[in-house]
Amino acid sequence: MAELSLRKYQEEVVQPALEGKNIIIWLPTGGGKTRAAVYVAKRHLETKPRAKVAVLVNKVHLVDQHYSKEFNPCLGRQYNVLNISGDSVHKDFFSKVVCDNDVVICTAQILENALQSTEEDKHVKLTDFSLLIIDECHHTHKESVYNKIMERYVESKLEGERGLPQVLGLTASLGTGGMRTLEKATEHVLQICANLDATAIMSSKEHVGELQKNVPKPMKRYDIVARRQKDPFGDHLKKMMHIIHDFMEVEGISRDFGTQDYEAEVVLLEKTGAVQKNRRVAQCALHLRRYNDALLINDTVRMVDAFSVLDEFYCSKRESRTGLDATDVFLFRLFREHKNKLQTLASQAQFENPKLSKLEHTLLEQFGEKRGSRGILFSKTRKGTQCLHDWVCANGRLQAAGIRAAILTGSGNLANCMSQNEQKQTISLFRSGVLNLLVSTSIAEEGLDIPECNLVVRYGLLTNEIAMQQASGRARAGDSVYSVVAQAGGREVNRERTNEYLEELTGKAIAEVQRMAPQEFRKRVGELQREALIARRLAELKAEGKRGLYQAAGVRLCCRLCNAPVANGHEIQTIDGAHYVNVNPDFKSHYRLGGQIVLPRTFEDWRPGRKVSCAKCGQEWGMEMIYKDVPLPNIAIKNFVLETPGGRMTIKKWKDVCFRVEEFQYSKYCYRNFPNLFSGSDLGSS
Repeated sequence: MAELSLRKYQEEVVQPALEGKNIIIWLPTGGGKTRAAVYVAKRHLETKPRAKVAVLVNKVHLVDQHYSKEFNPCLGRQYNVLNISGDSVHKDFFSKVVCDNDVVICTAQILENALQSTEEDKHVKLTDFSLLIIDECHHTHKESVYNKIMERYVESKLEGERGLPQVLGLTASLGTGGMRTLEKATEHVLQICANLDATAIMSSKEHVGELQKNVPKPMKRYDIVARRQKDPFGDHLKKMMHIIHDFMEVEGISRDFGTQDYEAEVVLLEKTGAVQKNRRVAQCALHLRRYNDALLINDTVRMVDAFSVLDEFYCSKRESRTGLDATDVFLFRLFREHKNKLQTLASQAQFENPKLSKLEHTLLEQFGEKRGSRGILFSKTRKGTQCLHDWVCANGRLQAAGIRAAILTGSGNLANCMSQNEQKQTISLFRSGVLNLLVSTSIAEEGLDIPECNLVVRYGLLTNEIAMQQASGRARAGDSVYSVVAQAGGREVNRERTNEYLEELTGKAIAEVQRMAPQEFRKRVGELQREALIARRLAELKAEGKRGLYQAAGVRLCCRLCNAPVANGHEIQTIDGAHYVNVNPDFKSHYRLGGQIVLPRTFEDWRPGRKVSCAKCGQEWGMEMIYKDVPLPNIAIKNFVLETPGGRMTIKKWKDVCFRVEEFQYSKYCYRNFPNLFSGSDLGSS
């Protein structure tokens, strides 16, 4: 077993946890929060009869990291330690796994699913555990999975249930919750304490010098770029957007192209057009958003990347679209007539994005001068990471400097997500030095522990103070650099400066909470817990009332693109509360099947089929879901407009629909649709 010892500042912050109290450990990134948690877990296992520890993380790659780097090396010889993620078969027998192991490390979603499950092999209760360790516990608020778990905990506590587990939260920053004053920021910190049922926030007071010595901060610098003097490619895109605006004939709409504010405005405009059956407005707004995306990409990476995004959009729409009307003809013709001009402008190197030159210089400073350098380049979107990765691989100077880059993005059920195994492999190659640059979304901000990493670059990002601190903490090596590459006077610099202020404000708010008298602290935490419970129950009543607002048979689903009525609400049923399928066999006349969907993971009872699109206009609706060998159209509500007795509306998520959706019954469906399988049987008579 690996030797398990703590530094003085770690011993200081774990003390109340060793006494069985619920606490939050607040240490900077690299301060050894996980090692402190392992120590608490070990003492807990040694001293508490029938102890059972759950270690919860919010990112899949952290499951393996915590298991292989900390918990298993330190505890594995004495105790049964198991790691479980979405790709693991163990999640399907979670109840038995918990019984057979002393320490279980998993994503919070796996525990939440097990708490909700009614299946004997999966279901667990919070009282099955004696210690919950919650990594990155600042996420325990609002609708996060952490908070859903802790809502159960707090409600059980308020109802007087005994045997609830001890809770240990770990964080480098509790943040201010978007608050800008000390009073409001303090209230946010208290709310996190209430959500975690914490009795204290522990940070080092007596051994700050040792902490600072062992957790050096990277050198932060702003690599500022002068504004682009000329941007003929971007100017031409804006010219085309003006033409679309004039054709759309809508007054009062901003023309502040290439901004997030403009994007929000056209998203709302498309929704308004869809609800009002104004197809011209809806389609123009949809296309304007794509032009705006291209402008944002042009401002971040290469002109050719921006052109490719727009070109791919029109190619995909042209392949799927049927029954074009005058609006479609206008929009497609506009792009076709300007396509060659855009392509020519995108190839003019003298007008290329100056941020890329600054980024190249920043990377070469580290990788050109220091052998063995490793870095992480953060970008906002998956598309941004792809474009930056392509640029790095195509850049001769960066390749000559020995940069070996790979993309790291989040996992999920979407076709463009990385699989969990792909994530693990990429991180492993980065740890070993086979790769030396990760081009990543926010997935790598939290918890990724690579001691050799000496460069972090935040490129074109607008995030909060927590993300800033977390990203900075990825630079662990001595003499490391934290670089913000941004345009002079741009929003990125202003946001980063604001984040620095908010980071300082967070520290002041935590200090305010730590100074509170214990009785006052407990009283305020209790008040916040009761207020949250009342608010949640009122919200549940409101949601339940909304779900029963209309009869399902009285709600009609219309294609969002062509307005064709294609289904009624009573035809929709849900599988496991997560998938919404149309069970009417006649629905197939309204859609056509496209290419096979390939997802980065497998599922217990179903597999993906082919893409499902509107037969009339080609609007993508969802995909086939092959559930126990029965093909069902699994559709996304965001691709439809609801016609209700109270008017037309759009909904983003099925959970917000205004009618009740019945649970899918497999045997009943098969009996009705495949009666020959059941001749002479009474299986479906119920």
